[in-house]
Amino acid sequence: MLELQNLSKKVGSSTHINDVSLTLEKGSLYVLLGATLSGKTSLMRLMAGLDKPTSGEILMNGQSVLKTPVQKRNIAMVYQQFINYPGFTVYENIASPLRVAGVNKKAIDIQVREAADLMKLTPYLDRGVLNLSGGQQQRTALARALVKGAELVLLDEPLANLDYKLREELRIELPRIFAEAGAIFVYATTEPQEALLLGGRTVTLREGSVTQFGKTIDVYNNPTNLETAQTFSDPPMNVIPMQKRGVDFTFSDGQVSCPKDLLGLPDGAYNIGIRPHHLMLNQSEATTLKIQAPVSSTEISGSETFIHVSQDDLKLVVLTHGVHRVGIGDHIDIYLDPSKFFIFDQHDALVSAPNVGIA
Repeated sequence: MLELQNLSKKVGSSTHINDVSLTLEKGSLYVLLGATLSGKTSLMRLMAGLDKPTSGEILMNGQSVLKTPVQKRNIAMVYQQFINYPGFTVYENIASPLRVAGVNKKAIDIQVREAADLMKLTPYLDRGVLNLSGGQQQRTALARALVKGAELVLLDEPLANLDYKLREELRIELPRIFAEAGAIFVYATTEPQEALLLGGRTVTLREGSVTQFGKTIDVYNNPTNLETAQTFSDPPMNVIPMQKRGVDFTFSDGQVSCPKDLLGLPDGAYNIGIRPHHLMLNQSEATTLKIQAPVSSTEISGSETFIHVSQDDLKLVVLTHGVHRVGIGDHIDIYLDPSKFFIFDQHDALVSAPNVGIA
C-alpha cells in the first residue's frame, strides 16, 4: 500500500503539488487525469523518489520512504518520451533489471521473450534500440517495466506514441498484467476517454490539487464540482449561467421548465453543465430548450464534427456524429435536453447530476 499524506511540492513561489493525500492499494489501477501542467508528472516523480516533497509524507507498506534512495525502491517508471539504454539491443534492454536483480539466465530468457511477445517485439530482440521506430522503442521501455516485477509501476502517458491498434490492445492488457502481478499501477493521461477505457479508480488533478478521487465511472457520472466535470470531458463541459425562478430555468435567450426532480431546488443563480455530445442540432421531444448562435469555427475529425459557437459571453462546443459543413458566421439552432443537465451552485459544487449511467 502506498500512502501520500498532505504532500506538497513548491519550487520558488510556484506550487506544483498542493496538499495531496491518497491511499493506493496493491493490485489496483489508478488513473491520474488532468490537462498538461495539472501536476500529473510532478506527483509521479514524488511517488518515485525522483523529487523530494516540500512537506508531507510518503509511506510504502506503512514505512516512510522519503529517506530511501530511488535506486533502492522497487519502482518502475515509463515516460511518454521513452528512455532506453542506447548501446543495448532490445533483448538486453528488457533483461537489464532482471540481471541487476541476479535472476538466473534461463529465467531471464523466459521472461524477456514473454514480455517481447506481448509487446510485439519478438522480431526485433537482436536489434539495437537506436534502429527502432519511436513506437518500438516505447514498447521496449514498457517491456522492461513489465519484467522488473516492481511493486509500484508509474506510466506517464506511455501509449501516446503508439499506433491506434496497438494502443487499444495495450489499454486492455496492461492493467490486467500489472494487477495480476500485485503491483500498484498508476497511469497518467490527459484523455478522459482513456481513463474510461482503463477503468479502475481516477484522481482528477487541476493546478497541482486533487479535485476528486474515486471509482472512474463514479467520478465521470457524478463529478462533485465543476473543475472535475470539465477535466473529465473532452472538449471540456459547456457551462451556461441560469437562474431558477419558480418552475422555470431562465437564461439570456429564454426559459425552460425545470425537470420535475429539480422543482424543489431553491430559487437562485446556477451554472448548468452539459457535455458537448448532449447538444443537438435537431429537435426532439426531450430537447425543450433552444439556443441560436453564430458559428465561430468547426473541426471535422473523420466520423465526428466539433462545432464552436459564440454569442456574447456564451461559448459552446457541439460534438455531433457525421460530417457537418457549416460556414463561419452562420447562425445555427442548438437544442438542449434538461434531463442531461449537471447543475452547479455559485461555488461550483455539484447540486444535481443526470440520473443515467455513462452520460
